[in-house]
Amino acid sequence: MFTRVPEGPDVRIAQLANFVGSASGGMRTALAELGRGYVDAGAERLLVVPGPVDDRRDTPLGTVVQLRAPQVGGGYRLIVEPWRLINVLERFAPTSVEWNDKLTLMPVAWWARRAGVRTVCLSHEQLTDMLTLRRGSRLQARVSIGMVNRLVVRSFDTLVVTSRYAQAEFQSLAEAVGCPIERVPLGVDLSVFRPGVPHPPDGVLRLTHVGRLSREKSPYLAVATAIELHRRGVPVRMDVYGDGPHRAELEAMAAGAPVYFHGFVGGRDELRQRITEADVALSVCPGETFGLAVLEALACGTPVVTADRGGARELVDAHCGAWGAPDPRALADAVLRVAARPVRARRQAARARAEEFPWSRTVERMLEIHGVAATRISVPA
Repeated sequence: MFTRVPEGPDVRIAQLANFVGSASGGMRTALAELGRGYVDAGAERLLVVPGPVDDRRDTPLGTVVQLRAPQVGGGYRLIVEPWRLINVLERFAPTSVEWNDKLTLMPVAWWARRAGVRTVCLSHEQLTDMLTLRRGSRLQARVSIGMVNRLVVRSFDTLVVTSRYAQAEFQSLAEAVGCPIERVPLGVDLSVFRPGVPHPPDGVLRLTHVGRLSREKSPYLAVATAIELHRRGVPVRMDVYGDGPHRAELEAMAAGAPVYFHGFVGGRDELRQRITEADVALSVCPGETFGLAVLEALACGTPVVTADRGGARELVDAHCGAWGAPDPRALADAVLRVAARPVRARRQAARARAEEFPWSRTVERMLEIHGVAATRISVPA
């Protein structure tokens, strides 16, 4: 994928992933793809994650250190002893540290600044909207997250966001203190997620939703959209792939409608085939900062319907999908608009859009932010 970095100063990148768990699919994918790119470019890579016990192992993608951390709900773990993480970093002596969670481990950022180590915060959430979706109070979320974001822009050398939507939360605060913001879209594995054989036409409109079944991901909007189409008399079937704390609630909501819950699908090849069989993928969370599930569906040749706001909307154009207000009726209308287009054209447009987002482009930009000059890496066309 990348040629090795030519002779020169060592590049040692530490990636810190806190508040992660078995359900953190998008974050895990990004960590793995970026880490692979860093190693392929010749950088030494350290990944630190929370876990049930302390552990250290060497892998083809660098050293992985697991620090014991308590569970904090929903299958997540959180490192609560930052000084132990600092000890790990001091032994590794990174040239750059990358955070994948901006809410925790601030003392580590302050240590890095004192040590003269470059700090990069990759923001995965638009916290104001995420907490609003969880708690329902936008004013309370805006006030509390505003204080956190002021601390973030003062603590890191560079803030990386994945969409214009995510950037808007930080723009004025970052400008006030001179913190650079870089917008770097994530990517998709175009060799794994690729077009396959769609389901034979049978007069049924086939929908799919892939994602964690938790309130901040808005799965109820996707389910309600399928229910709305069913109510209108449209022959429809929706397959939901993923699990989470609200699955039982969603199953009760969909009782009597052709909505089928399959739980978590572990194999990416199997998931690809199931996405390919759908006519339209629903990824409708209005608070999504990017939308890896959107890119994976598009790469499979499956057009996507999304909300008319949020980061996922920036991935969907008028050829590869459609969008609507985060309301079941508007989203159902959007689904019907997509379904009315010629099958071959909409599938080709979906794949073409995904091909604009290879992981190699994301890795190249992140390496530049970590201080590796573009002239020192080679990215295939």
